[in-house]
Amino acid sequence: AFSKIDSETLGSLLKPENIAALTNILTYHVVSGKLMASDVASALKSGYGKVNLTALNGQTITARSKDGKIFLEDSQGNMSEIIATDVAGSNGVIHVISSVVMPE
Repeated sequence: AFSKIDSETLGSLLKPENIAALTNILTYHVVSGKLMASDVASALKSGYGKVNLTALNGQTITARSKDGKIFLEDSQGNMSEIIATDVAGSNGVIHVISSVVMPE
């Protein structure tokens, strides 16, 4: 997803004076705990196709089911499709998304 960010914006985010903005974006992509795809699917079923999650930066990100797919909706209403699930990492589980989601 981050490869879709233009090089000028990415370069700006990597500058020392923008570390807080970069940290805010990165921690918006992380939810505490081990949340497997089956957990998300169950929560979506219970939530009638929508469930709010709290990201590590304290903001809310919304998981939504639409047309048999699962999307994340960011604070600005942009949607990012979950394109791969349950990728095991040494410190958690990764779900790959199609584009970067942006916090407030």
